[in-house]
Amino acid sequence: MLELLLLHLFAAASAPWLARWLGRPAFGLLAVVPATGFGWLALKAGAVRDGAVLVEAYPWIAQPRLDLALRLTTLSWVMAMLVCGVGALVLVYCAWYFPAAEHGVARFAGLFVGFAGAMLGLVLSDDLLLLYVFWELTTVFSYLLIGYEATRRPSRRAAMQALLVTTLGGLAMLVGFLILGAHAGSYRWSQIANDLPDGGYLATALALILVGALSKSAIFPFSFWLPAAMAAPTPVSAYLHAAAMVKAGVFLVAQLAPALSQVPGWQPTLLVAGAVTMLTGGVGALRQHDLKLLLAYGTISQLGLLMVVFSVGTRNSALAGVVLMVAHALFKAPLFLVVGIIDRSVGTRDLRELTGLRRRAPALATVTVAATASMAGLPPLAGFVAKEAVLDSLGGGGWLRLGTLAVVVAGSTLTVAYSARFVWGAFSDRDTPEPRPLRRIPAGFLVAPAVLATAGLAVGLLAGSLNALLVPYARAFGVHADDYQLALWHGFTPALGLSAVAVALGLVVFRSGRRRQASGPRWPRLTGGAVYDRAMALLDRFAVEVTGITQRGSLPFYLGVILVVMVAIGATVMLTTVAWTSEFRFWDTPVQLVPATVLVVAAVFAARAQRRLTAVILVGVTGYATAGLFILHGAPDLALTQFLVETLAMVLFVLVLRRLPPRFSERPLLASRRGRITLGVVVGATVAAMSYAAASGPRLPRISAAFPDAAVDFGGGNNVVNVTLVDIRAWDTMGEIAVLVVAATGVASLVYLTGPRPSARARPPRPPRQGEVWLTAGHTVEATLRSPVLEVVTRLLFHIIVLFSLYLLFTGHNTPGGGFAGGLVTALALALRYLAGGRLELNLAAPVDAGLVLGAGLFVAVGTGIAGMALGGEVLQSALLDVHLPVIGDLHLVTSTFFDIGVYLVVVGVGLELLRSLGDEVDRQHERDQRAGQAEHGGT
Repeated sequence: MLELLLLHLFAAASAPWLARWLGRPAFGLLAVVPATGFGWLALKAGAVRDGAVLVEAYPWIAQPRLDLALRLTTLSWVMAMLVCGVGALVLVYCAWYFPAAEHGVARFAGLFVGFAGAMLGLVLSDDLLLLYVFWELTTVFSYLLIGYEATRRPSRRAAMQALLVTTLGGLAMLVGFLILGAHAGSYRWSQIANDLPDGGYLATALALILVGALSKSAIFPFSFWLPAAMAAPTPVSAYLHAAAMVKAGVFLVAQLAPALSQVPGWQPTLLVAGAVTMLTGGVGALRQHDLKLLLAYGTISQLGLLMVVFSVGTRNSALAGVVLMVAHALFKAPLFLVVGIIDRSVGTRDLRELTGLRRRAPALATVTVAATASMAGLPPLAGFVAKEAVLDSLGGGGWLRLGTLAVVVAGSTLTVAYSARFVWGAFSDRDTPEPRPLRRIPAGFLVAPAVLATAGLAVGLLAGSLNALLVPYARAFGVHADDYQLALWHGFTPALGLSAVAVALGLVVFRSGRRRQASGPRWPRLTGGAVYDRAMALLDRFAVEVTGITQRGSLPFYLGVILVVMVAIGATVMLTTVAWTSEFRFWDTPVQLVPATVLVVAAVFAARAQRRLTAVILVGVTGYATAGLFILHGAPDLALTQFLVETLAMVLFVLVLRRLPPRFSERPLLASRRGRITLGVVVGATVAAMSYAAASGPRLPRISAAFPDAAVDFGGGNNVVNVTLVDIRAWDTMGEIAVLVVAATGVASLVYLTGPRPSARARPPRPPRQGEVWLTAGHTVEATLRSPVLEVVTRLLFHIIVLFSLYLLFTGHNTPGGGFAGGLVTALALALRYLAGGRLELNLAAPVDAGLVLGAGLFVAVGTGIAGMALGGEVLQSALLDVHLPVIGDLHLVTSTFFDIGVYLVVVGVGLELLRSLGDEVDRQHERDQRAGQAEHGGT
């Protein structure tokens, strides 16, 4: 089963390339993938008939207990057959549907195959979390497919509507899954079904899961999104309605029914929602002039009927529900495909403009009549077998069962009426002002709908054989002597009589509707679509108001809100939950008082500083004092990193200050200043109290206690800090370097917004020599700005600093250092080169694009993780390599060193990007401003 999913994944990834290479014939080649799945499933028919269950499980993510657990039961086999079989035929149909030069076909091919793979994974999943993953994948794929024509506003709106409704329902369903999994200790449905919680716990989970199922299958009150989704290409609509997306909710209900059908709330929820959906969908179908919309509302009605049937929770109703799912796929898919053929051949789907197709396209009419007859429940087709099974399953019982039976008969009456309306509207001979010409219909265009309609006939004729395949699912609800058996003919039964009544009344309703000639849908003012539109308008207005209040463009305001919330939450938690202790220790050694005093004094003077440069220097002093505390606490790695970060930060601050006034403004006013001082004091006190509470809290076992031994045994290094960064918690480091890349790119994008990025390989001009030059580009700096001492020092120390950074990189596994510290040292070396020789000197020192360095770093880091997995370990797992080299001797190598090299490159790239944007580009902007000012002054 996993191989089938991987095959779909590979096909989806290669489909765009195939479609661009082969054109439309690529759809036929892609159809082989779901056809292969259909063939494999067909070979399992014998095992399914015997009630066998095929299980595959592969460990995936340990912490949330998520496994790649796949399970093939009778129900999932039926749905998987529909997913693969209908999917293969629809792909063949696409080769004829799309014009040769259709834009976006390559993208469509990949999305459609991915959609089929996601739906296949959904119906095969035993793990509920895995099911949710595939559930949301179908949502994403359907969003992209519905919005295929992205230039049309209705397509974009319909796609977004479907995405929002089904995603919100899916999130509610996920919470329900988490509730069940937390109780059972597993997310495998096969295990949860045997260990369900009791009372309100189960009722809450059930309600949340049903919200997801109802929203996915467009059941009341979520029905409004499905008709709008008809903006998708017709092949998508056919697949969406017959075997994917909207069938997912019905499948989930059927999957849960054996275990949950007797839980309070199950039957009334599904019965009421399904009955309302069935009747409103049927009425809506009778009011449509667009054939595609008529079928869409018909699908809504049929989905409501399925929910009503599965709400009963008996063996016979379960059997009827499954055969109805099969019959619905075999008549709804060909009807949608027929609409696509009509649209492509005639140029319209409006039944008021169609006439004479029965005579001009007899083969198409034959296929349509066969599929529509099945939809109406006429013998000897699958729809008749399904309808008889449904009516029989609802017979007997109390008033509730009789009321349900009456509603189903009413729904069947509407089904017959809109089925007749479809055939009449598409193929009857009527007088129209100008009959549209009919293009020739290729024989290949009819293959898919003809095969599906023929399958509907075959299922009806072979109902007894189908019974043997579907009964194992129904047995989960109990076994009785008089259980219903699927067959084409049961004799003259009450179910047959009710079916005949529904057909007769349906024809009467159709003829009555023809005479009225309804002008279109006349829904009540309050509809699901109207409620959705109003809710979205209110949400947009609320977002505008909130944005206007909070996003004021004031950094002090933003920081103030954040700090006030932090104080409120932190103080509340500490006052209500923290058990304070009287033990208090001011220091471990009096020497710590020296850097602590320096830190406090520098912080106070920084807050009172009037000049920006003074404030930056004093803030840097607080950082250096913090590093001193780290040293006294025995943390040289932290101290080294703090020193380097503080130094580089000060350099970058100074570069930025060149574009700012030297002094702070007189604002804020005195009252505002006092408020800020008060907030600062309160925040400081709160943070201090939180630190004290954390340090004096209960002494629970610390996971870091095992780090020293693990660093040596598994990480191959004695420096616990560095091994932790590149091995024990390498995933965190991966995320941190990704954030660094994004931040550096964002800063550069803002700075370079006014013009193109300069080349990193620009060579400085060679003007006449003016005195001794110590740096390659030193002559490009104005004489008044040059510092010979700084140039000499830079020339002497630059290469030594770079070598020192490499030393820190490669020895960091056993001594203080590592890739992060080494990268910072290299960045400082480049900063020194820039400060001494200007921007051209920086480009000569690093003649490479910063983005290339960042990308290389991420590539090396990610590649190290993938390599570990490829070699049979886990992602980012380290390996120890001891080799003997001639001359050099024994070499002890840890593969996490390569990950550290990636970190090193990312940090160097970030430093280079910031120096180029805040240094090089700011210099250019300053020069442009000076030239503009001189030109203006000269002009005046």
